[in-house]
Amino acid sequence: MPRLALLLTTVIWGATFPATKAALEPIPPLSFLLLRFFLGTLLVLLWFVMCRRRLHHDRALLGASALTTVFLFLGYLLQTVGLNHTSASNSAFLTALYVIFVPMILMRIDRRVVLATAIAVVGLWLLVKPDTSMNLGDVMTLGCAVAFAGHIICLERFTRQVDAPSLLVWQMMAMTVLFLPAPWWEDTTQSDFLPTTVLLIGLGVTGVLATLAFAVQMWAQRLVPAQQVALLFASEPVYAAWLSWYFLGETLDVQGWIGSALILLAVMIGAFGG
Repeated sequence: MPRLALLLTTVIWGATFPATKAALEPIPPLSFLLLRFFLGTLLVLLWFVMCRRRLHHDRALLGASALTTVFLFLGYLLQTVGLNHTSASNSAFLTALYVIFVPMILMRIDRRVVLATAIAVVGLWLLVKPDTSMNLGDVMTLGCAVAFAGHIICLERFTRQVDAPSLLVWQMMAMTVLFLPAPWWEDTTQSDFLPTTVLLIGLGVTGVLATLAFAVQMWAQRLVPAQQVALLFASEPVYAAWLSWYFLGETLDVQGWIGSALILLAVMIGAFGG
């Protein structure tokens, strides 16, 4: 059940790519992230009030929140800034390499993990067709993949030690605070924040649905090993490509469909097999 829940939430993560791409036409990226996490913070706080849950703030929980937030913030920052210096295909491929970094960092390597990871990487290569040359943006995006791997690993540990819903709240609040300087840094104008239909849809997907997906992830990682979570999340570019093909009219050739199939096969082998 938790693996299936994670697989379904990955559809939402995949949907954030075309939704964000469309929303970034009227507003700069980091300012959009500020709105996204601010909306997510409001939603989780509202849920706490409606459910009359107590927001824990002991030292262990705040320490766990600080560490996980560092990884999450670095992941989003390096990915967004790196995208200014590299192609979208390179960004998608390099970001998804957390599928390799998570088992390597944890030293949880067996034949099934190695096989599934290898198939997933080949599938990712066929799907996004990255360039072979490396530049500064690629290096930053590799750093983003390491940061997201660190975040997945932290959630496996801390969601089993502290109150997971409170951990979610403090992370969302911290991300909002960290992105507060974004409008000043990007020289965003008041007109950039006008509630256009595209922006509202983008915030609905990333601020509402993705926050729900994040909550499901934190619940599921209490039960699913981090290396399997990484493999499940490797299907994110598949859903992103499919949804971009369907809603944005982006091209998805035969090679892309084969790559998608390989990634899903890797997920079945690594996360559901054995």
